[in-house]
Amino acid sequence: MNKIIIIGNLGRDPEMRYSTSGNPMTSFSVATNRRYTVNGEQREQTEWFNCTAYGRLADTCNQYLGRGQQVYVEGRLSTRQYERRDGGTGFSLDVFVTDVQFLGRRGDQMDDGGYGGYGGQPDRSYGDRGDSGGYGDQRGGYDDRRGAGSGAGGAGDPMDVDDLPF
Repeated sequence: MNKIIIIGNLGRDPEMRYSTSGNPMTSFSVATNRRYTVNGEQREQTEWFNCTAYGRLADTCNQYLGRGQQVYVEGRLSTRQYERRDGGTGFSLDVFVTDVQFLGRRGDQMDDGGYGGYGGQPDRSYGDRGDSGGYGDQRGGYDDRRGAGSGAGGAGDPMDVDDLPF
């Protein structure tokens, strides 16, 4: 099984493009930070992940994500080797996104380390996972993880995309 879960901040605005067959794909970078202490000295390590979403999930990410926003991303990890401009070898961490949760809205301040505008809880999920029927799933649906079903009103109550809270 190849699955990665990332919670971090977008390093740049998403960039949308289309495949030769006309399918949308959106790319964005996510930075994760780790703070630790070595011999009493505080250090911080940042890891960058290049994320790509496809289909309806790509449309949603392009429309609602922005630089600096905190996001939860699930997907499949792939590493890539490339030649840097200085002639050295570089490595890239690429994530093929299957699920996204917007933890903060564009412009939210994340200095408290919390989840932004959702009162401390991840609130909305837009995914490509077969078990959730999330927004990005080709089978349709909207996944509201707080409720019992796929819509705001509970089990079986479909929620239209126009009803999104942002």
